[in-house]
Amino acid sequence: MDKMRRFAVLPIAMLVLAACQSADPGEVTSPSQEEATAPIPSTEASEPAASETASGPVCESDPGDGHLARICEAGVLLVSTDPAYPPQSSLNESTGDLEGFDIDVATEIAERLGVEVQFETPTFDAVVAGGWSERWDVSVGSVTVTEDRKSVLDFTEPYYFTPAQLAANADSGITDMEGLAGATICVGEATTYLDWIEGSLTLPEEAGEVADPPDGATSTTLPTDIDCAESWRSGRSDFDGWLSSITTVQGAIDEDYPVVAVGDPVFFEPLAVAFDKSVEDNDSLVEAVDSIISEMHEDGTLTGMSEEWYDGEDLTTQE
Repeated sequence: MDKMRRFAVLPIAMLVLAACQSADPGEVTSPSQEEATAPIPSTEASEPAASETASGPVCESDPGDGHLARICEAGVLLVSTDPAYPPQSSLNESTGDLEGFDIDVATEIAERLGVEVQFETPTFDAVVAGGWSERWDVSVGSVTVTEDRKSVLDFTEPYYFTPAQLAANADSGITDMEGLAGATICVGEATTYLDWIEGSLTLPEEAGEVADPPDGATSTTLPTDIDCAESWRSGRSDFDGWLSSITTVQGAIDEDYPVVAVGDPVFFEPLAVAFDKSVEDNDSLVEAVDSIISEMHEDGTLTGMSEEWYDGEDLTTQE
């Protein structure tokens, strides 16, 4: 846990929900919550800028074939993301545009391909269930790589990493992980956090050590992670624990939610660009985007974006 412990006090004032969900692939609604109220439209396609791969935009130098060739011909990359996960991705009500870390990453990918970007906002459970029917081409929405999801999704190398952090209601008196033994812990619906509590989490080996849940702990779910903290703020008291990204927990603390972090991070999430495995000619697109992510790591683009959105912290490497 030494590697994880260094993240336990990550000072990030903004919220990010790194949880990734799974459910019926036939349901695609907006925003990315099962109980969404009014749909949020995708932002309009953005013009590609000057960024490109070492040999120029992919669609100009090597458009390949299959799905990649169709995207190059259309001139638009359809990207699914979440409109309510600041600072990863959220709708700026003043401009009507999506903004955040994931939005910048997706926009840069499209620029290096040499196409415009257009965002779609399905539920995350629809994304990780696969079977997208080409309603969008890729997901840049902080999808956690798990062994189970690899059966329906293809992934790039991770573009960033976040530790999963337990928290407690500030009024509960709980100060350590043992205090959550037998407690009810709130998590987002169909998330990796729910999988951890239920003992079904299947992270890849390279994700590192995974702690055991508190003895006898049970779960309750809400549509998204931050709903747990919102429920405490509104006076709900039928659960004492909460599990989310450490950035989300710290952001809630900084925003004066009644939340305290409890113990060290319990596991470490690799987050990657995802693709629908059922698209038979997807290999060229996966290879091209994976190469772009690698270049963005190497040239410092991802580090710069992380430091911009995460209060100076570089979350793009697994330390």
